[in-house]
Amino acid sequence: MWLLVFLVSCLVWAGGTYWFLFGRRSPFTLESLRPPGPLELDQKKRDKVLKQGFTREKVPQNLDAIVIGSGIGGMTAAATIAKLDKRVLVLEQHDKAGGCCHTFVEKGFEFDAGLHYIGQLHENGLLRVVMDQITEGQVQFGELDKHFDTIIMGTGEEQRKYTIHSGKTEMEEHLKKQFPNDVKAVEEYFKFMKLSAKQTPFLASLKLIPQWLALFLLRSGIANLCSSIFRLAGSSATAVADSITPNKDLQLIFSYFFYGVPPKESSGAINALLLHHYKRGAYFPKGGASEIPFHITKVIEKYGGRVLVRAPVTRILVDSKGAAYASYHPPPPVYRISPCGFLVGVAVKKGQEEVEVRAPIIISNCGIFNTFKRLLPPEIQAKPAIQKRLDMMKPGRGCFLIFSGFDATQEELGISSTTLWLFKTNNMDEMMDTYFSLGKDEAPDNIPMMYITFPSAKDSTSKIRHPAAHVDVPGKSCMTILTMVNYEWFEEWKDTTVKNRGDDYTDYKMRFAHHLFNWACMHYPRLREKLVYQEVSTPLSNVHYLGAYRGAMYSAEQNLERFEAEAMAKNRCDTPVRNLYISGQDVFSCGIAGAVHGGLICASTALGQIVYVNLLMLKKKLKWRKARQMAALARKKLQ
Repeated sequence: MWLLVFLVSCLVWAGGTYWFLFGRRSPFTLESLRPPGPLELDQKKRDKVLKQGFTREKVPQNLDAIVIGSGIGGMTAAATIAKLDKRVLVLEQHDKAGGCCHTFVEKGFEFDAGLHYIGQLHENGLLRVVMDQITEGQVQFGELDKHFDTIIMGTGEEQRKYTIHSGKTEMEEHLKKQFPNDVKAVEEYFKFMKLSAKQTPFLASLKLIPQWLALFLLRSGIANLCSSIFRLAGSSATAVADSITPNKDLQLIFSYFFYGVPPKESSGAINALLLHHYKRGAYFPKGGASEIPFHITKVIEKYGGRVLVRAPVTRILVDSKGAAYASYHPPPPVYRISPCGFLVGVAVKKGQEEVEVRAPIIISNCGIFNTFKRLLPPEIQAKPAIQKRLDMMKPGRGCFLIFSGFDATQEELGISSTTLWLFKTNNMDEMMDTYFSLGKDEAPDNIPMMYITFPSAKDSTSKIRHPAAHVDVPGKSCMTILTMVNYEWFEEWKDTTVKNRGDDYTDYKMRFAHHLFNWACMHYPRLREKLVYQEVSTPLSNVHYLGAYRGAMYSAEQNLERFEAEAMAKNRCDTPVRNLYISGQDVFSCGIAGAVHGGLICASTALGQIVYVNLLMLKKKLKWRKARQMAALARKKLQ
């Protein structure tokens, strides 16, 4: 009798698991892929998609979800949910959609707000499959030169130059040639990098299974028996590098992607993942970064949703009495009762009034600090569960950018698609500690690091889309310089308005700009004489245009504590407020790829359906289809 009960229980469990993983409709299909159409070069037609202003009349009826913020994380979540025939409304506070993927044009020069290059977009790579699905195959990506990064350490006669090449085996071999005395160290690091890349999905799985189960697996030691990534993610990048080599130049190369956190306070596994990200090539969207939100918006609209701009959300509406609005949409089975109240919608500022918009799911892509500190009602913010989530994160560093336009071709300027990373010394920990401890007046003259990128050289369509203004000018080129800064250095002007912050603000930010631009001119001497346009962006600019909390483009700080296994299990997409979910860079990691995965994890949580299973199944189908095509081609050649 007991044996029969046991067998029946096993069958029920197996059947339920199979249904949960494979039994529901997939948002991702082969049929949704279409041959890419021609680039839309008419700016007015593009604006009709990317600049649809919010009005009450444009809000679709019977919404299934609202997404706050049109960054790539929110757009990924929105498109994934929409592809299950759901009506999704994306609300963006800026005047154009895209977040860090939006572009702006000034004086005929186009600049990307935050996308500089992406990896893992080789054929049938997981990220490529995702991007093809959420844009339905309409965004094309061009691969950059194999030599995609140059790293320069030191100044003057002590300057050393290293180059980073992409390629499955070339990246490692090229690095060995530059460090002949550290061949074993390079090999050991690449083994660590490969291990991190293979096992990082186990970290993400902590956010997809029930929290109690994730914590049980971690605290019982079962998780560590299955994978070493749960231990490695909590090891600092400095500790990892020290265990491999004493060579400080090589150590810096292991952690040269700076995002505001020194290597001693960042995860070695995540830093390794960043380098591995470009192992199969660095890519840039043809037509510029705005191609991504342009085509995702069309996918959302295809299923009855909208992406509306100039729609600043002022409040998230929560019924603290726990009264669900059953008369609107019944909540899906994954919703849960919460002591922090039931979420029922958002309030959007339109002129002098607020317009309330309601939906059964609210996804916030504007960061955990904006969501919990600024949008939730005060009585909900004060709840211990909310404060506990906030205490797990720290605000990230601010970003400082210079956008420069030149009346010259890339050949005249001596530039290419290669990104240049500059460091005053090879000790990243010491460099960053010293710099970020400086006072406001000292900081502009003591910037220790920056990177320089040339968007016009990365996009093969740039010459077509932005031709020279007149016959005497052979071409146009643009450059972006980025470094990290403390928000506090600019905080005294936080209550001023954009374009009207005063002469003292302009003078202060230009001290940073002059230092950085002069440094760039040392490596590209012809920049200065060809410069015709320049704009400077501070953390306050990022607050205004991107809605970034304290001007942090990479959102919450990507510190070591955040990537410890238990913290990863607790920092989830679902929140203490029922039906409110977090998407984007605060879910998993920073950058475009990190935000995309944040969107996928969020969609999985909100839908109660692990969409990664659907993606992996689709990836297999694409591989089989490619194999059949190759076999057919081989047979045809033999005939």
